[in-house]
Amino acid sequence: MRIAVCLPEKPEPWVQGLQAELPDAEVFAWEPGQPAADHAVVWAPPQSFIDAQPKLQTLFNIGAGVDALMQLDIPATTRVVRLDDAGMSVQMAEYVCHALIRHFREFDVYEAEARAGRWVYRKPRERADFPVGILGMGVLGERVAKAVAQFEFPVLGWSRSRKDIEGVRSFAGEARLGDFLVGTRVLVNLLPLTDATRGILNKTTLSALQKGGYLINIARGGHLVEDDLIPLLDSGQLAGATLDVFQTEPLPAAHPFWQHPKISITPHGSARTLRRESIAQIAGKIRALARGEAVAGVVDLERGY
Repeated sequence: MRIAVCLPEKPEPWVQGLQAELPDAEVFAWEPGQPAADHAVVWAPPQSFIDAQPKLQTLFNIGAGVDALMQLDIPATTRVVRLDDAGMSVQMAEYVCHALIRHFREFDVYEAEARAGRWVYRKPRERADFPVGILGMGVLGERVAKAVAQFEFPVLGWSRSRKDIEGVRSFAGEARLGDFLVGTRVLVNLLPLTDATRGILNKTTLSALQKGGYLINIARGGHLVEDDLIPLLDSGQLAGATLDVFQTEPLPAAHPFWQHPKISITPHGSARTLRRESIAQIAGKIRALARGEAVAGVVDLERGY
């Protein structure tokens, strides 16, 4: 069994880890001209890599999002598998709860007042007035929803199909998206990026949120129509936004998001791939496939997730 590792940087630790987990396999960092592999572990590989793998059985993506792979011409005979979790969902939950509570408790205001040397109090706000809506209720979305519910916020979830999760009011399908948005004040985006979801965070959808809404985008920059955001913030329809992902990354120095006082920016770090957990998961799936067993995380190439 040959396993190729094709990553933009530092493939060696992945090669060493996979080799330790699968000692009977030949694991190598891919370079042009090498023999074809049976399985591959990748992040944003070039089309030339795919073209050089005529017998590739499985393409393991080391992130939860596979939108970059969906831009490639992948043979129908190749199975694409994403990570189920590998330590990312707890990081996502931490990030969302931090951004949510920072906004709800107005810690950003306290920080600004402290920098100005002012000792001030803010009037307490009611959690019932801040329903949190989670767009995308997969593995990551479910974990985030459960974490938010622990802080006693009302939680809504929207997904393609209905999900029954304790403490979460479920909305499903295009027909219920409007109802979901109207019931939401803090919107958390965890959708996969597909042709159907690109630009879903726009003037129309964000204007449907409750007055003084707040956006947390930790999925993909392509979900947000960036030109629509600042007018909504300046008008007061949105009270603020925490953004971890952008259409162009790194975010250009001249981008207006950097200077806007109601936008908090992080550099696509809401959840980083944890190598040890990811290697163990990928190796386990390779062993399961060798036994003829089904594995979780197989991507529907037509739907894009």
